[in-house]
Amino acid sequence: MTTFLEVKNLAKSFGGVQAVKDVSFTVERGSICSVIGPNGAGKTTVFNMISGIVKPTLGSVLLEGQELTRKHVYDMSRLGVGRTFQNLAVFKHATVVDNILVGMHTQLKSGPVAAALFWGKTRSEEIAARKRVEDIIDFLGIQHVRDMPVGVLSYGMQKRVELGRALATNPRLLLLDEMVSGMNQEETEDVARFILDIRDELGTTVIMVEHDLGIVTDISDKVVVLDFGRKIAEGSPDEVFQNAAVIAAYMGGAREDAA
Repeated sequence: MTTFLEVKNLAKSFGGVQAVKDVSFTVERGSICSVIGPNGAGKTTVFNMISGIVKPTLGSVLLEGQELTRKHVYDMSRLGVGRTFQNLAVFKHATVVDNILVGMHTQLKSGPVAAALFWGKTRSEEIAARKRVEDIIDFLGIQHVRDMPVGVLSYGMQKRVELGRALATNPRLLLLDEMVSGMNQEETEDVARFILDIRDELGTTVIMVEHDLGIVTDISDKVVVLDFGRKIAEGSPDEVFQNAAVIAAYMGGAREDAA
């Protein structure tokens, strides 16, 4: 595999608090990489720096050699970076179809005049966008709720809709923040299968921030472990979960020693 994403010496301070300290790792094209660690380890801050929501104090993020840290957050979708969030960010009064259509906005090229008149290229783009949304709905198995307001759906189904909206941006890199948090076992297994299909069928590179170590072990090609804002391990799931520093961090030994 070739290096697709390179995180180099990332650091972030919030006032006098250094949330992330000199974190570096690589992600290979077409792989699933999980970023894990105890609460407060800096996982979401690293995610936010990769996706442009937070600017790093130091360091850089390279996507196929292109620097991301100097880009605006609204550039990320056009650059092929899609994302879900730990807390649901769906339009609850809109239908499943309309929620996923929102993710298509960067794929539409027509100007405001053509869009208002709805002719020519605009009409063709709209037809193509709706076809893409139907393909995503089929992919995620949510045909039976396609016309329902998202707010009436179960939590697990709403997370699936949010995943569909991220896929509508046609991402090369998909960032999933606590995707299975709050889900039951069946819902978690469904999401694991979808993530594998996203990698295998769509060729999308996936990075997950995840607390559920079962899904991390089952589907990750690489695991990066953070603790107190620093990287303490990187490797395959088998390698990482046999690492003494990782065991200590999760069992509390590392934190007691540092106190």
